[in-house]
Amino acid sequence: MGNRERIETFADIAISSALDERFERVSVRDPRARPLFEELEYEYRSRYEDVISTQELRNEMTRYADDLFAPPKGAFVLLIRGETAVAGGAFMPHADAGTAEFKRIWASRALRRQGLARRVLGELENEAARLGYTRVFLGTGPRQPEAISLYTHSGYTLLSAHDFGEDAPPGYHFEKLLARGART
Repeated sequence: MGNRERIETFADIAISSALDERFERVSVRDPRARPLFEELEYEYRSRYEDVISTQELRNEMTRYADDLFAPPKGAFVLLIRGETAVAGGAFMPHADAGTAEFKRIWASRALRRQGLARRVLGELENEAARLGYTRVFLGTGPRQPEAISLYTHSGYTLLSAHDFGEDAPPGYHFEKLLARGART
């Protein structure tokens, strides 16, 4: 299925009831996640292909072992509307004790501006706190202003910000302290 057909399918899903939405904890290899990964790959290419090779962009999608995103240390969640994944995200242990590193927070392009990524972020925070994490670390690319805004407006503290061509590696890095068992 091409991107245009997928967008039309997601447009049909957009009108389904929010009452038919649920979060599911799944494997990174769950086939329902594949369209989200395909969109994420497309987004990376469209924003970074002039500074990062196609092969490096592909490698980014698979550089972490699947089991890092599985209980008891991590999680991969999908927001399911009807029977289709419309958003998702994951976390894995960070090198710093007590810290979860959030990855691949994503919402379908056809369904943006509905608060889906914010809901995924909240679900990941709740799950990380439930598993005993007290801090979240996450990073995003300098050409992803939507993500930067999401994290800034969700209580994350900016740790560093660098663009391509600077002495430090490019990226925006954030942190947030979690209250154990607190619902965000």
